[in-house]
Amino acid sequence: MTAATPLRVGLIGYGLAGSVFHAPLTAATEGLALDTVVTSNPERQAQAKAEFPDVRTVATSDELFDRAAELDLLVIASPNRTHVPLATTALKAGLPVVVDKPVAGTAAEARELAALAEEHGLLLSVFQNRRWDNDFLTLRGLLEDGSLGDPWRFESRFERWRPQPKGGWRESGDPAEIGGLLYDLGSHVVDQALVLFGPATEVYAESVIRRTGAETDDDTFIAVTHANGVRSHLYVSATTAQLGPRFRVLGSKAGYVKYGLDPQEDALRTGERPGATDAWGLEPESLYGRIGAGESPVTGGGRVVPTLPGDYPAYYAAVAAALRGEGPNPVTALEAAAALDVLEAARRSARDKVTVTL
Repeated sequence: MTAATPLRVGLIGYGLAGSVFHAPLTAATEGLALDTVVTSNPERQAQAKAEFPDVRTVATSDELFDRAAELDLLVIASPNRTHVPLATTALKAGLPVVVDKPVAGTAAEARELAALAEEHGLLLSVFQNRRWDNDFLTLRGLLEDGSLGDPWRFESRFERWRPQPKGGWRESGDPAEIGGLLYDLGSHVVDQALVLFGPATEVYAESVIRRTGAETDDDTFIAVTHANGVRSHLYVSATTAQLGPRFRVLGSKAGYVKYGLDPQEDALRTGERPGATDAWGLEPESLYGRIGAGESPVTGGGRVVPTLPGDYPAYYAAVAAALRGEGPNPVTALEAAAALDVLEAARRSARDKVTVTL
């Protein structure tokens, strides 16, 4: 295959993850071509054809696997319970795979998938798009240039106000569905903490079901002690009536506080596409974070830190490069397994009211 030949992508699932994230991002990536979408829902098939006229739609994953030799990458954006069986089938069929988070329900399953991919010499990558959030990229730069000094505490909040459960598999109480916020939003905040501050040694968590009719956790706190001594305090919630800062990071020289979510998900939801304008991933100056010491950012303390542009397209650009042997896997299954170690420990900690040592 020449560098000019696009890699053909199959996508399983055209719900939120498939239609809002994976299809637009793969279609916008130079060197990738969205070839086939798998969804049994006729309305979603029509939606896919309307948004991507050249795409082929099929109702079952078996129909896609029958054409495995015609594809170069499979993206799995179906419900969590299907991730491991579909990834296993794909790897055995010789297809490199991107799996939406969480890659599996357990760290052991993630490591088994990683071993299978290595055995077959295939890429297995996990879609952790929030490593390319605007605030995360900005914070990473502040840590790398020493602006905060030695980091001491990392507070990360992914909070929402959704007092009424929406239902569906993401809020199902069936353990087989791998639902709940711990494994949904928790996958993001834990992954970010591990990328920034390294391996975890201890985990403590509090996890509750607050909303009437809810079946699984909707308000969870995770405290992680890292091997380097940094403490991460991570919050994921659907029951937060007043939202806290997205990041509050305290170091030996200064602290950084940032409110508001990266704008890329909302842009994708409204039909905006990367590359259409030069403004992709940019946020208004009113949402810029502040860095300082001894003052409150709410009352104007510290200095404003311009937020770097968010860059979700960088993930699939890196995947395309890795498939061509031109760069590393941007998010490995073993990295995802390390995050799952923390999530499993958090679930045990909340259930048994103990601190878990890893």
